[in-house]
Amino acid sequence: MLRSRRSDAAVQQNNPDITLITPDAPVDTATHGGRAKCLQRLVRLDLPVPRTVALSFDEVHRIAAGEMPDMEALIAIFENEELLCVRPSSEDPDWGGPGAVLNIGMNDARHAALSEIIGVPSANVLYLRFIQAYSTHVARLDPDLFDAIDMTASDALTDVLRAYEEEAEEPFPQTRPVQLAGVLRSMARAWEGTSARLLRQAKGAPADAGLGLVVQSMVLGVGEGDGESGSGVLQLVDSATGLPQIKGRYLSQAQGRAALESGAKALYLERDPRGPSLQDKAPEAFEEIRRDAALMREKLREEMQIEFTIDNDRVHILDGVRVQRTARAAVRIAVQLAKDGVIPKEEALIRIEPRSLNELLHRQVDTSAPRDVIGTGVAASPGAATGRIVFTASEAQASAARGEPCVLVRRETSPEDIRGMHAASAVLTERGGITSHAAVIGRGLGLPCVVGASSMRFQTLKSLLTAPDGRVFREGDIITVDGTRGEILAGAAPMHEPALDDAFQALMTWAAGACDIGIRANADTPADAQTARNFDAQGIGLCRTEHMFFEEDRLTVMREMIFAKTSEDRRAALEQLLPMQRADFTELFRIMQGQPVCIRLFDPPLHEFLPTDRAGLRDLAEALNLPLSDVTRRVESLDEYNPMLGMRGVRLGVTVPEIYEMQARAIFEATLDASREGAPVVPEIMIPLVSAKREVELVKTRIDAVAAAVRTEKGAGFDYRFGVMVETPRAALRAEDIAPHCHFFSFGTNDLTQMTYGLSRDDAGRFMSAYVQQGVFPEDPFHTLDVEGVGELLRLGVERGRRARPDLILSICGEHGGSPESIAFCREVGIDYVSCSPFRVPVARLAAAQLAIRDKIG
Repeated sequence: MLRSRRSDAAVQQNNPDITLITPDAPVDTATHGGRAKCLQRLVRLDLPVPRTVALSFDEVHRIAAGEMPDMEALIAIFENEELLCVRPSSEDPDWGGPGAVLNIGMNDARHAALSEIIGVPSANVLYLRFIQAYSTHVARLDPDLFDAIDMTASDALTDVLRAYEEEAEEPFPQTRPVQLAGVLRSMARAWEGTSARLLRQAKGAPADAGLGLVVQSMVLGVGEGDGESGSGVLQLVDSATGLPQIKGRYLSQAQGRAALESGAKALYLERDPRGPSLQDKAPEAFEEIRRDAALMREKLREEMQIEFTIDNDRVHILDGVRVQRTARAAVRIAVQLAKDGVIPKEEALIRIEPRSLNELLHRQVDTSAPRDVIGTGVAASPGAATGRIVFTASEAQASAARGEPCVLVRRETSPEDIRGMHAASAVLTERGGITSHAAVIGRGLGLPCVVGASSMRFQTLKSLLTAPDGRVFREGDIITVDGTRGEILAGAAPMHEPALDDAFQALMTWAAGACDIGIRANADTPADAQTARNFDAQGIGLCRTEHMFFEEDRLTVMREMIFAKTSEDRRAALEQLLPMQRADFTELFRIMQGQPVCIRLFDPPLHEFLPTDRAGLRDLAEALNLPLSDVTRRVESLDEYNPMLGMRGVRLGVTVPEIYEMQARAIFEATLDASREGAPVVPEIMIPLVSAKREVELVKTRIDAVAAAVRTEKGAGFDYRFGVMVETPRAALRAEDIAPHCHFFSFGTNDLTQMTYGLSRDDAGRFMSAYVQQGVFPEDPFHTLDVEGVGELLRLGVERGRRARPDLILSICGEHGGSPESIAFCREVGIDYVSCSPFRVPVARLAAAQLAIRDKIG
């Protein structure tokens, strides 16, 4: 159905739904799409843009419903017999859209006329291209229809027109209005089809995202004149690195983006020893295009790719699109634009997606390389690494000793695997979620990790790993773990190296200046602390001391302590660990000189330090000089039905106080040692799993007594801060009782989420995807903080804690500390700082800076 409209070009130009693009035309990205708005900006810059008409989202929606505009009025805007092209214009170019259709208006009469002007071969190319595009996109004929026809033959055009008529059962349309109407209807309906809608929704587009269309005069780019004709694309930076470099290709006697698809036939842009260039062939046109690109960069405040056509030496700018870029290039482009004064530093910070920094901090699989995916799981720790498969921590250590990279494959990791994880290049587990042991430790170490790969079959006793397609991988076979995408690849994949270059450093400096919330790092070892320092973390927000006890020489002593029958015997055993712990803390304090270090006292249940298999029990009995039966009974007596809710954390500190007393002494003596060499250290001692005020009172009394003893023995003073890890709902609810005894609270959101939901963070990965897909949870609560449930407990803990002690320092130290969404909530409720894995510090800092900047903007 045709709507009645005056066929007057002036009326058509003032219609906001079908408007000629002029400097003051009513065109906007939200109503006509990004391509239409960009073309208007190019027109305002007085660049040589062919005449273009923009159709709004509403107009295209009506076309899809069968309500066609007055085609004669639309055609009247263009010159008589002028060929046209139609391109999509969505709000975000990443949402895609139907392909462009060129040379609309080509017919038998126009072919004959153009044959006289540009020659028969060139006219044939234009007509054949249009017939093929129209057949596929409008008539919906089989794309293979013309495969048997030799397009270079003299009678190719006749054969193609005959084939179309036979298949479509009608002659090829010969009028511009009919052809254009068909193209517009086809593109509009393609956008609103179910598959297209689902595809763009997967890319983040809203369900009702609109499509605009632009109808543009064709610049032929082909001909037989003396001047140069052709088409190409040009940009001023490298898409992979962001470094200044003229990139793109040019193809003589071509239209559209053919230069990018033509391989060896295309010319370079600048002079190049590898072959001919546009600069050689048409130097004046090349310089004009380069100047236009520089002008677009300055005025559009972005690195743009120009699509251009040269027609008999005359340059035409057909389109401008934002340069596609890697995360590394995005950082350099934003920083350089800011340094050149094109955009302010604050805008440079806003332009970078915080999570994209993971691609700069770790090695990544080359996105252009083929991927032989043999399994998938949860992308638990970003980065990628290749290595030989090993199935035990000891094999990983042996592999590292030989200088051979390895991938540690386990059903799930435990604290006993720490040494193997340090030795491995990557970790792969069958079980676990985003906050499982392997995931948390992997992120802390910067170790690529995929967990919950339950689609694969793990036969660790047989040292076999079977892919869903039946392929079997054995110990020693090479695989690649892509922790960024959650994929396991066969063989060694090509890699991109980390890119912590000057642009990244500049961005981080600007982000630090904009932040209004502290960013600390979780660090358990001197190596972790050094990484945190390298990323300018403002201290350590969580040092998990139990990982220090799994070194081989310490594990035996820990087991002696566990088997001790009296307090004196336990102290005697722990006395052997004291110098080791003191050395650990001294090194930590030296690395973080002048920065706060928050040390969490011993947390895990004791059974984690004991063997479970028969061989391990025998070895332990021999090491302790005890009967095997005694060792077995003692191990069995420590077994718990639910160890994560059993004898661990502060409960050990109350019932086996010797452990915390030894750790406190080690901390205080290390404080004095480190302070002699630099700025005074003020350690923060944190007790885990608190749920009652009396627990805090008992532990604090003992730690204060140790502090007094060390001051007396050493004849030197020091200060320390005492706090609790709020990771039980009751601690949050009773914060007003607990706060008067503390300098600080640190919310352990991993366990707090686990206890609030009644979910095991190690097992939730098995069903979490289904829960999120079906809308039970909006996101994985272990990945993004649940502000409605867990967040409510945080809010209450903050309010009640500060009510009792206004100067109470508050933080979160769970993995949510590195989540941009969670940081927004932390700022809202008054958290002083967040702490996250060292490699997530840049991500957290950028996210916090962006939130602060947006608050200032309003």
